[in-house]
Amino acid sequence: MDPLAEFDRHRGLLFAVAYEILGSVADAEDVLQDSWLRWSATAHDEVGNPRAYLARVVSRQALNRLRTVARARETYPGPWLPDPLPTGDDDGAADRALRTDDVTVAMLLVLETLAPEERAVFVLREAFGTGYDEIAAATGRPVATVRQIAHRAREHVRARRPRFTVPPDRARRVAEAFVGAALGGDVAALTALLAPEVVSLADGGGTVSAARRPIRGAEKVARFLVGLAARPLPGALTGAAEFNGLPAVVVRGPDGIDSVVLIEVSEVDGADLVTAVYAVRNPDKLAHL
Repeated sequence: MDPLAEFDRHRGLLFAVAYEILGSVADAEDVLQDSWLRWSATAHDEVGNPRAYLARVVSRQALNRLRTVARARETYPGPWLPDPLPTGDDDGAADRALRTDDVTVAMLLVLETLAPEERAVFVLREAFGTGYDEIAAATGRPVATVRQIAHRAREHVRARRPRFTVPPDRARRVAEAFVGAALGGDVAALTALLAPEVVSLADGGGTVSAARRPIRGAEKVARFLVGLAARPLPGALTGAAEFNGLPAVVVRGPDGIDSVVLIEVSEVDGADLVTAVYAVRNPDKLAHL
């Protein structure tokens, strides 16, 4: 086989595995680079199933990386959010084997509450349907132990998994009205679009200005966002974007993208309302865009 062509053939799947385990584009790309080096040194004529073999290598590398970064995230300055990833028709979205339900910010934040091994097992089993024997080979755990970890992780996620999300077209309509009300300074109109328990999270990584704590409640979030929108923008505002399966707004500054704001819309008591606003401003998390 052609090792490079075979690796490229499965690259979308491999990236998706690494990203869902890590929540970081840069870390996922580093894992793919390390995995390519290992793959290129492999005796390829002894590999019966390249797809399964590569997925195992990437999973093992991603788990090792997650164990390292998990400690750093415990002392992260302010809320930690996953790197925003294009999932619509944006450049860079088409070559990645992603299911948007698996990479919404809310889902990735739920996965952050799992231990590294639990997260890897859950992603491999639930998102990609990997067999328990393959997961055992990737994690170095007995099959029986992997089954127990998968059950524990599944129950944990089921109890916290976001529910009642709405179809993309309905979410976009609410997001457009949301942005219009915020830019128009209409606190009442904006409040009417927010769920009572809405939360606003901002990730500045400690290097740029961002709220260090979550802001909760419709009125508090509305007043906060209207206040932010009243300030001069650092650059142009771009609409109609989609990141992690959510409608989003991109703010471009003179040196590139300044921030990506993702808007989560869910059905609450029969109405489509904004349930979360995620603002990613950490420059390290925007560099890949």
